[in-house]
Amino acid sequence: MKNTVILITNNGMGKADEKLGQTLAGKYFELLSQNGSLPAAICFYTEGVKLVCEGSPVLAQLRKLETDGVRLIVCSTCLNYYELNEKVQVGIVGGMGDILETQVKAEKVITL
Repeated sequence: MKNTVILITNNGMGKADEKLGQTLAGKYFELLSQNGSLPAAICFYTEGVKLVCEGSPVLAQLRKLETDGVRLIVCSTCLNYYELNEKVQVGIVGGMGDILETQVKAEKVITL
């Protein structure tokens, strides 16, 4: 997984009810952290940026991944769109160019 990038484009996993999607995302991030084989980066864009902001139920899991060396890249355009710039709690705010560069360098890209 070390050359893998995960893309998060929803406020949770899948197209389920928001609470269920967030519960699934939290469990996924927790298991990913325990797995021992971490991705190079997780990129958040569109509604996915909401997961790195104040009030997100998955902040603890994301902080653990970041502490363990996973780069969390958050789309600045999306934060601006949702007016969430001041609410980011974890990750590095970057542009679509940063996300594209991360994808190009990856051997594998997974979209959740």
